[in-house]
Order: sequence, then C-alpha cells, then structure tokens
Amino acid sequence: MAPACARNENDYHTPMDSTAKKPVSLVLPVAGMHCAACSARIERVVSAMPGVDAATVNLADASMQLRYDPEAVNLDAIGERVAGLGFTLGPPPSDNATFELAITGMHCAACSSRIERVIRRLPGVVAADVNLAGETGTFTIDPAALSRRQLRQAIADLGFGSQPLSASENRFAARQEAAKAELAQKRRELVPVFILAALLLTISMGHMLGLPLPAFLHPETAPATFALLQLALTAPIVWLGRRFYLDGIPAGLRGGPNMDTLVAVGTGAALLYSIANLALILAGSDPVARARDLYFESAGVLLAMISLGKYLEASAKFKTSGAIAALMRLTPDTATLVRDGKEETVPVDEVEPGDRLLVRPGERVPVDGDVAEGDSRVDESMLTGEPLPVAKKIGDAVTGGTQNTTGALVVTATRVGQDTTLARIVDLVRQAQGSKAPIANLADTVSFYFVPTVMATALVAGLGWYFLGHAGFSFSLRIFVAVMVIACPCAMGLAVPTSIMVGTGRGARLGILVKSGAALQTAGDLKAVVFDKTGTLTHGKPELTDIVPAAQNDPDRLLTLAAAAEARSEHPLAKAIAAAATAKGVALPAPERFEAAPGKGVAAAIDGSAVLVGTAAYLAEQDVPDDPAADEAEARLADAGKTAIRVAIDGRSAGVLAVADTPRPEAAAVVKALGRKGVAVVMLTGDDERTAKAVANTLGIKEVIARVLPDRKAAEIQKLMSSGRKTAMVGDGINDAPALAAADLGMAMGSGIDVAVESCDVVLMRNDLRGVTAALELSRAVIANIKQNLFWAFAFNTIGIPVAAGVLHIFGGPTLNPMIAGTAMALSSFTVVTNALRLRFFTPRKVA
Repeated sequence: MAPACARNENDYHTPMDSTAKKPVSLVLPVAGMHCAACSARIERVVSAMPGVDAATVNLADASMQLRYDPEAVNLDAIGERVAGLGFTLGPPPSDNATFELAITGMHCAACSSRIERVIRRLPGVVAADVNLAGETGTFTIDPAALSRRQLRQAIADLGFGSQPLSASENRFAARQEAAKAELAQKRRELVPVFILAALLLTISMGHMLGLPLPAFLHPETAPATFALLQLALTAPIVWLGRRFYLDGIPAGLRGGPNMDTLVAVGTGAALLYSIANLALILAGSDPVARARDLYFESAGVLLAMISLGKYLEASAKFKTSGAIAALMRLTPDTATLVRDGKEETVPVDEVEPGDRLLVRPGERVPVDGDVAEGDSRVDESMLTGEPLPVAKKIGDAVTGGTQNTTGALVVTATRVGQDTTLARIVDLVRQAQGSKAPIANLADTVSFYFVPTVMATALVAGLGWYFLGHAGFSFSLRIFVAVMVIACPCAMGLAVPTSIMVGTGRGARLGILVKSGAALQTAGDLKAVVFDKTGTLTHGKPELTDIVPAAQNDPDRLLTLAAAAEARSEHPLAKAIAAAATAKGVALPAPERFEAAPGKGVAAAIDGSAVLVGTAAYLAEQDVPDDPAADEAEARLADAGKTAIRVAIDGRSAGVLAVADTPRPEAAAVVKALGRKGVAVVMLTGDDERTAKAVANTLGIKEVIARVLPDRKAAEIQKLMSSGRKTAMVGDGINDAPALAAADLGMAMGSGIDVAVESCDVVLMRNDLRGVTAALELSRAVIANIKQNLFWAFAFNTIGIPVAAGVLHIFGGPTLNPMIAGTAMALSSFTVVTNALRLRFFTPRKVA
C-alpha cells in the first residue's frame, strides 16, 4: 500500500518539464515530529537523497525547507522516503485559490447543478462544488485567468447572490486554527488524566504517607483488589496517552527512536512488570509482597506529567507565531470600492489593480496604492516603526495595513493579494522563522545520536545495578525507567528555532526584516560596518548650508537673485538653492533673460541686474574681477565638505553660497554607538577624498575609502573581509546591490522587500540609521537567548542522566524517582520555549 504522504505529482503542482534547469525551492509541512531526534533524522535522510540540494527541518514550525532538482528526483520519491521514516510530508501551497461562498436564491437541485455546470465552464475554474443543503459553494480558480469578482458576477448573472464566508483563505490561518483545536483537545484530555493520576497516586502510595485505606483496598489485607484497582485507573491514562506507544514503538523498530520511544519503553517496562506481578498475585504467589512491588503509578503519573509538559510546550510554541498573526491582522477583511460614483463594500481578496478605494479616517489601507484624491496623515508604525503619522497627498504611495488618521483618501490600487508589501513582509518573516542558524548544528548533531545513546545508557545502568550492584530487580527497573524518561531531546531541538521565530517576529514589528537565521547570527558577530555615504549616512540630496555675502551685500537679496537665476536650471545644486529660497517664503522674480552654460553656471537678467551663478572659473570667463575674500571662503567651505557656488551681480563678486549633502541627524550618534559595541565603522563613497574626509570627521568615522565607483564597491568590501573581519554593508539597496551581496551581511535601509529577496540579508524598513544598531542588538539578544536555551538543554541532560542512573546513590546519595524525572523532562521543553518568548519584549536601546 502506498504510504500516507504519497500522492500524484500533480497534487504538488511541481514543474516536471524536462527542460527545467533551476532547482526548485519549497516549504512543506511535516506531520508526526515530536522531538529533535525526529527532525534531525528527516533532515539527514532527505539531504542525502540524490537530487536534493538542501533540506532544513524546523521542529518548532513543523516544516521543511526543501531545495531539489526536479530532473533528478520528484516529490513523490521524497514523500515516500519521509513516509518510510514514519512521518507525513504535506503538499506545497498551490498557486490556485480555493474559497467558499454563501449562495442565496437556490430552491432545488436544479439551481445548484446549474451553478456548478455554468461555473465549471468558465476559463480558469479548476473545481466548483455547490451544496444545496448548506447553501454554500466551494470554488478553486486560477487567479491569473479568473478573478473572484468575475466568478461572483457570473453567479449573479445566473440570478443568485453570493457572499464570501471568509475574507482570506490563508494556509497560516488554517494551521493556527488547527493548532488551537489541538491545544483545546489536549486540555480536555488533561482533566480526566490528572483526576485518574491523583486517585492512582493516593491509592498506591497514600498508605505509605499515613493516609488511611479501607481494609478492602489495603495491600496487606486485599492485595488483589489493591492491584486490580490500580490497573483500572492506569488503563484509561494509557489509552489517552496511546500516541506515545503508537508513534514511539514503530519509530524504534524502524531504527529511528525518538522521544516517544523513550517514554513508551520506560513506562511500558514499568507497566508490563506490574501486570506480570498482578498475574502472580491472582495466582496466589506471595501476593502481599508482590502488591508492594507494583509500578502502575510510575507509568500512569509519568504519562500524566509528560502530557502536561507537552501541552505547556505546545501552548508556548503557539505563541511564537504571534508576530505573523499580528501582521496578518493588519489587513482589513473588506474594502470600499468606488465605481461609477457609487460606493460598494467588497472583500479585500477581490480588489484588483486599478480599483479606486475609499479609505475613511480611522480605517486601514486595504492594499498598496497611490493617493488619487484627498490628503491625510497615515500611521505607518507597523511598517517602519516610526511613531508619528506621515502626511500623504495626491500622488503619494500608501501601503496596505497602514492606518489612515485624519482625512478621507481615495486610493488607486497598485499591488494586491500576495504582491502587497505587507504580504511580502509576512512571507519574508515566515521564511526567516523556518530557517536555521549555524549555531543549531551542534544541537542537531547531538540530537540525532542522543536517543539511541540514552536507551543504551538506561539498559547498562539497569543491568549494572542488577548484576553488579546486586540491587534487586525492582530497584534496577526504577533506574532504567528514570533514565529513559528524563532524557528528552525536545529541549535541544527547540532551543534554536523558537528563539529565531520569536526574534525575527519581534524584528518585523520593529521594522527590521531579517531574511534568515544565519543572517541573524552573523549580525551578532560583526566587527566592521561599511556605510555608503550618499543617501545612507547623508540625506542623499544637496541642501543650502551657508550664505557668505561680500562686503556691503545683503544676504537675503543675494539668495533671492541667485535662486531666481537657478530656478530654471535642472542641476541638483541649482534645485537646492531654489528650494532654500522657497522654504524661506521668498518670492522669486521671473528672469528677463536666462542662459545656461552646462557644467559651469547660469547667467540671467533679473530686475535690471545681471546675475551670474556658477564656478569661480565661469565667473572669471565672464570677466568678473577676482575676489580674495571669496577665494578664502570657498577654500574654508571645501575643507568642511561643502560645494561652493560663486555669485556675481552686475559684473562684481557678490558672495558665495555653500551646498552640501548634509549628514543625517542621527548618523554621528549611530557611529559612536557602534564604536562602543566594538564595531569599526568604514565610509565608502565615490566622492573625492577631501570632501569624504570632511564628512567623516564630522561623524567621527576614522576609516574612509573614497573615489570608489559603484562597480568597485564589492571589491572593496571583499578586501575588508579578507582581513578577517566579519563585515556588513549598509546601503540603499539599489546602486549598492553588488556590495550588499558581497558582504557577510547586507543591510538595505528603507528600500523595501524586493531588495531583501535579491541581494540583502536585512532590510531596515524605517529610513533611519538607528535601525542598524537596533538590528545588531536584536541579533545579540537572540543569540544570547539561544545560548541560554542550549546551556539549559545540555545541562539538564548532563546532570539529570547520571543522577537518574544512580551515580549519587553509589556514594550514599538519593536516587531519582521516575515520576520526578518525568515531571522535570516535561517541563524542560516548556522552560526553553518560555525563555524564547521573552524576546517578544525586546526593545533596542535609544541612540541619542
């Protein structure tokens, strides 16, 4: 019989064309994993298959990131291999969209069959099933060929009404619901399990603690009843915890033992031994002595405590997806469509590019778009971390999920569905949460060999005490069970992925998008950060910084005439002068005559005055006498990294204007903060060395690499890396793409998701350099959290196993009761996940 996960290749929607050249990358759900031994085994086996380039299994997320060559291996083969290990590999997300509609107006089977027949004939419809009794329809369509709105219109044309039953059919949301249902089921099962376990513990051990037992239950007077009642209480607990046996025993028989195997063998041994003693009691073989040698309570209470631990672990793991859930909740379920002067509320899934949408004050923008009407302020804190709303006017872009605050806006949709910025952020965060950091390799390697080693240790310890220690079978069995149940590798497997999941999710909330766990770890190891100057350390556009008038010249008149002359020029420096005058509220007179000399300057006649604006050489060409004071001012300004522009009025030098690409206000503080963290700062620029050093001195940067063209930036980054320093590159993500890709860590600032996918490891959504220090702090916080988790996971087993094996008892110390061992094992994973959840409250230090 075919394994559970085997299915037709078409179910995976995998390209099987023989002309395919590139490997396929997929994220697939994996069911049936219970501990790190499971994930490590799947990862090793699948990675070794011919045609599989990489397979990374995430225990916390129950998923596998797979990269394979479809010409060499298909998903059927991979699915069968995973099934052979005892797990189920799910299908990848389909490009088709499946959704459900509530259909009104149907009266008989002819109505429902008519809808099915007509809809199935529409181009792009994959499946259509209409339920007359439930008045619903389930439809699968190819969004590229047919929109949801068109399908609903086709139903309306048949004379029926329809409404979506849910606004968004999202695999993540479905999985969250399934996880929530599973939690509820576990919680319901815990109630009877703990009631039975408490009764079992009272009956089996209560008389030892002074609690009275009636004579008909007392082991001294009624050993058979005493034993049978314990079995009766234990049996339902075992039945409710049967998963440990159904999963663990087959896994052990397949040669891949896991945590469930340890529990099944440990509790099973205690259970079988007790049943054997019960049989001897019923046979009349020394019943009173054998009644004292029962371990039903060990099996029952152990299963109860382990079930509690698994519930707490699952509950904590459920919270690790809170970041994605919070991001997804930002998208409204409906949008107000403006069509033919009328407003219509439609599901957001039906919005198409080009639609005009009304966004009222207080509402969230449903999709990415451009403002077509109105002006308002939009809260973009979910995207950038910037707390202050941003002004929006006609022509400005708005992002889906942001919140309109003051005025009404009409927005033209540009990107919808999975193409919106928010959807891509969610996808990027999900990919990062499913990835691994290099620090996980140790835990994975240990976990793979851990369970067989523990089983061997338990067997050696039990047999050693029986044959060498002459401790008796009961004592040896207790040692064997204690070692088996205390050694759970779950904590090892959860230590890294849970911290990454929570950390990357918290980063997204702060406007820091980290592409992978490896990038997160690299950010914490950085020794050098290279900043591009223009647009990164500086604002990226020139601004007027100084007005130096000649003797007896009015600075305001100097600016007015210079700005009026430059107003018609397209040069960036000219625009900076004109913008400064406009910002001061200066009314610029129209030039009576205008002439531009490219690369030199402009000449204009304004209010009867002949005005020249340009270089010193240009003024000299126009026979303007040399001005030593202006020469001195220009030299001083150049030393400060500013570009000097000469102005002459009526043939005489009138003064000097200085224009510069000014540093960001936070730049100097960020450089200082990085220095305190032990990270060297390097400035990379195409400017001349004099200007570059002037800006670097202002910001406190000691290392400057100047006169570097964009195509040489990557080579300079590689030089720095060759010196042994872990290096990051911070740039705008466009011209700097090669350098960003070449660095150990590429960080793009305020440049969107596209760059992150192609060339960056980290995207800082907020256009603020303080995001660099925040990203480094986040990385270090996550790595510290991972190390804490790994320490406690390894320390727990390093200390717990020898104690359970009776090492302390050799020197007169205590042994470890199996029930206490089971409780500690159950809580270890919960402790690791709870520690990781502390990262939800991470807040970077303020950089002044």
